[in-house]
Amino acid sequence: MNSLQQVGPLVGRILIALIFVMSGAGKIPGFEGTVGYIASKGLPFPALAAIAAIVVELGGGIALILGWKARWAAAAMLLFTVSAAVIFHNFWGVPADQAQNQMIHFMKNISMAGGLLMVVVNGSGAFSLDSRSR
Repeated sequence: MNSLQQVGPLVGRILIALIFVMSGAGKIPGFEGTVGYIASKGLPFPALAAIAAIVVELGGGIALILGWKARWAAAAMLLFTVSAAVIFHNFWGVPADQAQNQMIHFMKNISMAGGLLMVVVNGSGAFSLDSRSR
């Protein structure tokens, strides 16, 4: 295995996870705003949904960086990301002046889901806690 094959998955996991860690951490001090935003979309139990978002983003992101239970973390994050794209970035249902911005966010989420799917399929790679347990 060459160096890129060994280091690439680590760098990839970090790059994918950073946005989740930052977003999840930002939801903690902005908890009430997060709850309000979730409620504005008509979702039930918005406080519980906000807590779940923090757990998936922050917990899953850290697990992905460490490569600990990375396939499970990536799978949870993938489902979360696709759900968030459909619920919060529904470019097809917003006024025309907002559609392009929402489509960009929707496609960002779908792209991140592709990276997460790569982790689900291929695992966490050589430099990970998962590789130490083999």
